[in-house]
Amino acid sequence: MKFIQCSVLSTSEKAEILELWNKEYPERLAYKSIKEFEAYLHTLNNQRHILIVNSERKIKGWYFDFMRDNERWFAIILHSKFQGRGLGTKLLKFAKHQEQELNGWVIDHNRDKKKNGECYTSPLSFYLKNGFEKLPENRFRSQKISAVKIKWKK
Repeated sequence: MKFIQCSVLSTSEKAEILELWNKEYPERLAYKSIKEFEAYLHTLNNQRHILIVNSERKIKGWYFDFMRDNERWFAIILHSKFQGRGLGTKLLKFAKHQEQELNGWVIDHNRDKKKNGECYTSPLSFYLKNGFEKLPENRFRSQKISAVKIKWKK
């Protein structure tokens, strides 16, 4: 597996990431088209991306961070076959080396379903294990998601 850092995604990279997003995140968070996904990305300021690619240069993981409300926010998506191999921890170590603080929204329950009908497993314990703090007083709720804020500080 190779890590590739970039600030702008190509059209083909966006298409692969969209497929990964729709496969691994809860179905309610799926984007219907590349145009809709690009509109989401367009709302994010000062983006940085790290792609995890296999030997065929297929994207199997994506880390991205961006600025929102004067805070650095991030998200990680890993193909389910590559979870539990330390790749997410490596991504976080890299990000922590570059930043003083990272913020994210994390689904903290196992009630959502993925597109294939499997249960979406909350990654909260992964983030807590990697030094993040859960901020239960900060919760994001919408028709699509219920998530708690997590924060890491140097």
